[in-house]
Amino acid sequence: MQATTQAPDGTPHPVFREDTSPGSRSTGLRGWAVRQFRQPYGFWGRVAGWIMATRPSNLERNRWTVDLLDVQPTDWVLEIGFGPGVALGWLSERANQGLVVGMDHSELMLSQAARRNAQALASGRIALQLGDAEHLPDLGTVFDRIMAVNVAMFWSDPVAQFRALRERLRPGGRIALTVQPRSRGATDTDAQRIGERMLAQLSEAGFREVRLELHPMQPVAAACAIGHR
Repeated sequence: MQATTQAPDGTPHPVFREDTSPGSRSTGLRGWAVRQFRQPYGFWGRVAGWIMATRPSNLERNRWTVDLLDVQPTDWVLEIGFGPGVALGWLSERANQGLVVGMDHSELMLSQAARRNAQALASGRIALQLGDAEHLPDLGTVFDRIMAVNVAMFWSDPVAQFRALRERLRPGGRIALTVQPRSRGATDTDAQRIGERMLAQLSEAGFREVRLELHPMQPVAAACAIGHR
Protein backbone atom coordinates (compact mmCIF):
# COMPACT_ATOMS: atom_id res chain seq x y z
CA MET A 1 0.00 0.00 0.00
CA GLN A 2 1.46 3.38 -0.95
CA ALA A 3 0.74 6.94 0.13
CA THR A 4 2.59 10.22 -0.16
CA THR A 5 4.11 12.56 2.41
CA GLN A 6 6.81 15.23 2.23
CA ALA A 7 10.49 15.39 3.03
CA PRO A 8 11.84 18.39 4.98
CA ASP A 9 12.60 20.21 1.72
CA GLY A 10 8.95 19.91 0.66
CA THR A 11 9.43 17.32 -2.08
CA PRO A 12 6.92 14.46 -2.11
CA HIS A 13 8.08 10.90 -1.57
CA PRO A 14 6.27 7.58 -1.22
CA VAL A 15 5.48 5.98 2.12
CA PHE A 16 4.89 2.26 1.94
CA ARG A 17 2.47 0.87 4.48
CA GLU A 18 1.77 -2.71 5.40
CA ASP A 19 -1.50 -4.04 3.97
CA THR A 20 -3.61 -4.83 7.02
CA SER A 21 -6.83 -5.58 5.16
CA PRO A 22 -8.67 -8.82 6.01
CA GLY A 23 -7.08 -11.79 4.32
CA SER A 24 -3.84 -9.95 3.46
CA ARG A 25 -1.82 -11.92 6.04
CA SER A 26 -2.31 -14.53 8.69
CA THR A 27 -5.43 -13.75 10.70
CA GLY A 28 -4.24 -15.62 13.79
CA LEU A 29 -4.39 -13.76 17.08
CA ARG A 30 -0.62 -13.73 17.56
CA GLY A 31 0.00 -12.53 14.01
CA TRP A 32 -2.60 -9.80 14.47
CA ALA A 33 -0.92 -8.67 17.71
CA VAL A 34 2.51 -8.59 16.05
CA ARG A 35 1.12 -6.42 13.25
CA GLN A 36 -0.37 -4.01 15.78
CA PHE A 37 2.98 -3.53 17.51
CA ARG A 38 4.79 -3.29 14.18
CA GLN A 39 2.46 -0.66 12.73
CA PRO A 40 -0.29 0.32 15.18
CA TYR A 41 -3.65 1.47 13.79
CA GLY A 42 -7.19 1.92 15.05
CA PHE A 43 -8.45 1.33 18.58
CA TRP A 44 -6.12 -1.58 19.30
CA GLY A 45 -3.24 0.43 17.91
CA ARG A 46 -3.93 3.05 20.57
CA VAL A 47 -3.84 0.27 23.14
CA ALA A 48 -0.52 -0.96 21.73
CA GLY A 49 0.85 2.57 21.97
CA TRP A 50 -0.23 2.82 25.60
CA ILE A 51 1.48 -0.48 26.36
CA MET A 52 4.70 0.62 24.66
CA ALA A 53 4.65 3.90 26.59
CA THR A 54 4.03 2.35 30.01
CA ARG A 55 5.34 -1.22 30.13
CA PRO A 56 8.46 -1.22 32.34
CA SER A 57 10.47 -3.47 30.02
CA ASN A 58 9.83 -1.13 27.08
CA LEU A 59 10.95 1.88 29.07
CA GLU A 60 14.03 0.09 30.41
CA ARG A 61 15.04 -1.16 26.95
CA ASN A 62 14.71 2.29 25.38
CA ARG A 63 16.46 4.11 28.22
CA TRP A 64 19.37 1.67 28.02
CA THR A 65 19.70 2.24 24.27
CA VAL A 66 19.65 6.02 24.72
CA ASP A 67 22.45 5.66 27.30
CA LEU A 68 24.53 3.56 24.88
CA LEU A 69 24.19 6.22 22.16
CA ASP A 70 26.14 8.70 24.33
CA VAL A 71 24.27 11.67 22.88
CA GLN A 72 26.03 15.04 23.16
CA PRO A 73 24.30 18.44 23.57
CA THR A 74 24.80 19.57 19.95
CA ASP A 75 24.12 16.20 18.31
CA TRP A 76 21.59 15.61 15.55
CA VAL A 77 19.87 12.32 16.28
CA LEU A 78 17.57 10.07 14.24
CA GLU A 79 15.27 7.53 15.86
CA ILE A 80 13.63 5.02 13.52
CA GLY A 81 10.37 3.47 14.70
CA PHE A 82 9.79 5.84 17.62
CA GLY A 83 6.37 4.39 18.54
CA PRO A 84 4.62 6.54 21.16
CA GLY A 85 7.69 8.80 21.35
CA VAL A 86 9.02 8.16 24.86
CA ALA A 87 12.67 7.89 23.81
CA LEU A 88 12.37 11.01 21.67
CA GLY A 89 11.89 13.04 24.82
CA TRP A 90 14.95 11.51 26.49
CA LEU A 91 17.04 12.11 23.38
CA SER A 92 15.89 15.72 23.21
CA GLU A 93 16.86 16.31 26.82
CA ARG A 94 20.41 15.25 25.98
CA ALA A 95 20.69 16.90 22.56
CA ASN A 96 19.33 20.15 23.98
CA GLN A 97 21.32 22.29 21.54
CA GLY A 98 20.83 19.95 18.59
CA LEU A 99 17.91 18.26 16.88
CA VAL A 100 16.09 14.95 17.26
CA VAL A 101 14.30 13.60 14.19
CA GLY A 102 11.86 10.72 14.59
CA MET A 103 10.62 8.58 11.71
CA ASP A 104 7.80 6.05 11.97
CA HIS A 105 5.43 4.48 9.42
CA SER A 106 2.39 4.63 11.71
CA GLU A 107 0.29 7.78 11.52
CA LEU A 108 -1.23 6.84 14.87
CA MET A 109 2.19 6.67 16.56
CA LEU A 110 3.18 9.97 14.97
CA SER A 111 0.09 11.53 16.52
CA GLN A 112 0.81 10.03 19.97
CA ALA A 113 4.46 11.07 19.84
CA ALA A 114 3.50 14.60 18.79
CA ARG A 115 1.22 14.97 21.80
CA ARG A 116 3.77 13.50 24.16
CA ASN A 117 6.53 15.84 22.92
CA ALA A 118 4.44 18.90 22.09
CA GLN A 119 6.71 21.40 23.83
CA ALA A 120 9.90 20.13 22.16
CA LEU A 121 8.13 20.07 18.80
CA ALA A 122 6.97 23.66 19.24
CA SER A 123 10.49 24.79 20.16
CA GLY A 124 12.03 23.03 17.15
CA ARG A 125 14.10 20.54 19.14
CA ILE A 126 12.14 17.55 17.77
CA ALA A 127 10.87 16.96 14.22
CA LEU A 128 8.66 14.03 13.23
CA GLN A 129 8.56 12.34 9.83
CA LEU A 130 6.06 9.81 8.50
CA GLY A 131 8.08 7.25 6.58
CA ASP A 132 9.23 3.68 6.10
CA ALA A 133 12.82 2.87 7.03
CA GLU A 134 13.08 0.38 4.18
CA HIS A 135 12.33 3.19 1.73
CA LEU A 136 14.25 5.96 3.44
CA PRO A 137 13.21 9.44 2.40
CA ASP A 138 15.73 12.21 1.94
CA LEU A 139 15.71 13.82 5.36
CA GLY A 140 17.84 16.70 4.14
CA THR A 141 20.72 16.17 6.57
CA VAL A 142 23.11 13.68 8.15
CA PHE A 143 23.15 12.68 11.80
CA ASP A 144 25.58 12.15 14.66
CA ARG A 145 23.54 9.34 16.18
CA ILE A 146 20.93 6.85 14.91
CA MET A 147 18.92 4.43 17.03
CA ALA A 148 16.18 1.85 16.53
CA VAL A 149 14.64 -0.46 19.12
CA ASN A 150 12.85 -3.68 18.14
CA VAL A 151 12.68 -2.52 14.55
CA ALA A 152 15.60 -4.10 12.64
CA MET A 153 14.14 -7.61 12.84
CA PHE A 154 11.33 -6.49 10.52
CA TRP A 155 13.67 -5.37 7.71
CA SER A 156 13.73 -7.72 4.73
CA ASP A 157 17.35 -6.90 3.76
CA PRO A 158 19.18 -5.71 6.90
CA VAL A 159 22.58 -5.28 5.24
CA ALA A 160 21.14 -3.01 2.54
CA GLN A 161 19.26 -1.09 5.22
CA PHE A 162 22.38 -0.67 7.35
CA ARG A 163 24.29 0.62 4.31
CA ALA A 164 21.57 3.19 3.71
CA LEU A 165 21.68 4.27 7.35
CA ARG A 166 25.46 4.52 7.24
CA GLU A 167 25.06 7.13 4.51
CA ARG A 168 22.88 9.13 6.93
CA LEU A 169 25.68 9.26 9.54
CA ARG A 170 28.45 11.81 9.78
CA PRO A 171 31.99 10.37 9.87
CA GLY A 172 32.50 9.08 13.40
CA GLY A 173 28.76 8.88 13.99
CA ARG A 174 27.26 6.02 16.00
CA ILE A 175 24.34 3.68 15.40
CA ALA A 176 22.67 1.59 18.13
CA LEU A 177 20.21 -1.16 17.19
CA THR A 178 18.47 -2.94 20.04
CA VAL A 179 16.41 -6.11 19.90
CA GLN A 180 14.69 -7.95 22.73
CA PRO A 181 13.24 -11.18 21.28
CA ARG A 182 9.69 -11.68 22.48
CA SER A 183 8.75 -14.88 20.65
CA ARG A 184 7.41 -17.70 22.76
CA GLY A 185 10.28 -19.57 24.44
CA ALA A 186 12.96 -16.97 23.57
CA THR A 187 16.09 -17.15 25.73
CA ASP A 188 19.10 -14.98 26.54
CA THR A 189 21.06 -17.16 24.11
CA ASP A 190 18.64 -16.18 21.37
CA ALA A 191 19.19 -12.50 22.18
CA GLN A 192 22.96 -12.92 21.96
CA ARG A 193 22.67 -14.84 18.69
CA ILE A 194 20.50 -12.11 17.16
CA GLY A 195 22.92 -9.45 18.38
CA GLU A 196 25.91 -11.26 16.90
CA ARG A 197 24.11 -11.58 13.58
CA MET A 198 23.44 -7.82 13.57
CA LEU A 199 27.13 -7.17 14.29
CA ALA A 200 28.12 -9.24 11.26
CA GLN A 201 25.58 -7.37 9.14
CA LEU A 202 26.83 -3.99 10.37
CA SER A 203 30.39 -4.97 9.47
CA GLU A 204 29.29 -6.13 6.03
CA ALA A 205 27.54 -2.78 5.57
CA GLY A 206 30.81 -0.93 6.24
CA PHE A 207 30.51 0.03 9.91
CA ARG A 208 33.64 -0.07 12.04
CA GLU A 209 34.34 -0.56 15.75
CA VAL A 210 31.27 -2.75 16.07
CA ARG A 211 30.46 -4.20 19.46
CA LEU A 212 27.65 -6.04 21.19
CA GLU A 213 26.07 -5.04 24.49
CA LEU A 214 23.73 -7.34 26.43
CA HIS A 215 21.31 -6.11 29.07
CA PRO A 216 19.78 -8.62 31.52
CA MET A 217 16.01 -8.20 31.53
CA GLN A 218 12.84 -10.16 32.12
CA PRO A 219 11.64 -12.31 30.48
CA VAL A 220 14.72 -12.29 28.22
CA ALA A 221 17.83 -10.17 27.74
CA ALA A 222 18.07 -7.32 25.25
CA ALA A 223 20.93 -7.10 22.74
CA CYS A 224 22.28 -3.87 21.27
CA ALA A 225 24.56 -3.86 18.23
CA ILE A 226 26.66 -0.70 18.02
CA GLY A 227 28.70 0.53 15.08
CA HIS A 228 30.46 3.66 13.85
CA ARG A 229 30.92 5.25 10.47
